[in-house]
Amino acid sequence: MKCHMDGRVALVTGSSRGLGRAMALRFAEAGAHVAICGRREDVLAQTKAEVEAAGPGKVAAITADIYSADSINSLIGSVESQLGPVDVLVNNAGASFRANFLDITDEQWQSDFDLKVFGAIRTCRRVLPGMMERKWGRIINVLNLGAKAPQAGGAPTAVSRATGMALTKVLSKEGAPHNVLVNGLLVGTIESDQQLNRYNATDRNMTYQEYQDGRAKEIGIPLGRLGRAEEFANIATFLCSEEGSYITGCAINVDGGMSPVV
Repeated sequence: MKCHMDGRVALVTGSSRGLGRAMALRFAEAGAHVAICGRREDVLAQTKAEVEAAGPGKVAAITADIYSADSINSLIGSVESQLGPVDVLVNNAGASFRANFLDITDEQWQSDFDLKVFGAIRTCRRVLPGMMERKWGRIINVLNLGAKAPQAGGAPTAVSRATGMALTKVLSKEGAPHNVLVNGLLVGTIESDQQLNRYNATDRNMTYQEYQDGRAKEIGIPLGRLGRAEEFANIATFLCSEEGSYITGCAINVDGGMSPVV
């Protein structure tokens, strides 16, 4: 099934690399105009060229710091001036930070919430009124499995992501009468730069594929392999397309069957 996002304006935060880049590429292939953002201009420039080649729509690449309310306001304004009002928002900015509870400082708690919770609150607050007025919108909050099943040593990320799941549900209820659909995607273990860095830190007595297969077995992924960013992006594209028109308020695990909860 081909997903259709023809002419929609999609903003993906944290999209210069990884999952964000993969979603931007899929959205472009589906016909959207795509805005990508990040903090490194050189990486953004390379990703912009790739997204432009992926589809017929326009592409904007904007440097932004999602920690900052002023930067978010500037980001949304730039997207609107270059591409038009935002129809699709993916809150993807954020890096995992885990530690034992007693080792986490107030500053670390605050930093995690500033990025993952307040970043999403501020972007949603900027784009939601226009979506409601136009009677069409899609919002995806990228979370992780700790939002549903937190583990020891999983804070502060598990706590901030659980907050993000609650935010998703609230917005889905308020957006539904206006045809604004809001969902969460919970990331399992995906092939990434982080996984490559871990491999490079080993004694390298195995291939990268053997390392990934070992990781999948170690953490108990039923499918027996790590996920691919493109697979995650496929689900996001469906939810943000015309075809995903009856799904809202969901928190969907993208984890190869690893999580004990649904």
